[in-house]
Parts: sequence; C-alpha cells; structure tokens
Amino acid sequence: MATSQDIVTSDIVIKELDKRASGQAFEVILAAPAPDAKVEFPLSPPKKKDVSLEEIQRKLDAAEERRKNHEAEVLRHLAEKREHEKVVLQKAMEENNNFSKMAEDKLNQKMEANKENRTALMAAMNEKFKEKDKKLEEVRKNKETKDSSED
Repeated sequence: MATSQDIVTSDIVIKELDKRASGQAFEVILAAPAPDAKVEFPLSPPKKKDVSLEEIQRKLDAAEERRKNHEAEVLRHLAEKREHEKVVLQKAMEENNNFSKMAEDKLNQKMEANKENRTALMAAMNEKFKEKDKKLEEVRKNKETKDSSED
C-alpha cells in the first residue's frame, strides 16, 4: 500500500498524489483509533445541575440591578451632555454679546471721530470764509477810498 514516496508513521500515512510546478497534493490517512485509547473529550454534554427557585430569583434580581445601573449610567451621561450643551450655548451667547458690544463701541468711535472731523472741517471752512470776507471788506474799503480820492 505504501510506495517509496509515502511517509508512514505509527498512526498516519501521507501519500504524495500529484507533483506539479504550481504545487503538490497529498492525501493524509489517519489510522483507526485503538479500542483501549482514552478519549479526552466527553461524548455527551455535561448534565445541567438543577437550578433552584432561589437561584433563579437571585439571577433575576442581579439582572434587574444591572439594568437599573445601566439605565442610571445612561441618564447620567445624558444629563452631562445636556449640561455641556448649556455651557456651550451660554459661552456662544456671551461671545456673541461681546462681539456685538465691541462692534457697537467701534461704530460709536468711528461716528464720534467722523463728527469731530466734520466739526473741525466746518470750523476751518468758517475761518477761511471769515478771512475771505475780511479781504473782501478790505478790498471794498480800498476801492471806496480810491474812488473817493479820485473824485
């Protein structure tokens, strides 16, 4: 049964079936188990022990306690999240108010500066017009005196 290329051990026979450039194929034949060999795994599932009513009730109580704890944790997490949202909203409102106040102050400063500039410009123009009026008055007087002296 075994050829020269077969590998034989006490309970395994390995036959080389095919050898190609792309790979090899083997057949592994396991020997039948010995009748006196010990089985290391149970043949039937372990029998369930009888569960008492108290144990069932204890497990139900523990499950209920876990559920309540989980629910409390979720509620606490939601409360923290809401608190964080309130803080963020309050901070955003404060920043918005600060920005509005700064913008209003800046606008008021610009308006005040424009008013001062306009007042200064008007005063300068009035002064210039007064000087022109003085010159005109002088020219008139000179002309009148010149006209009177010619007569």
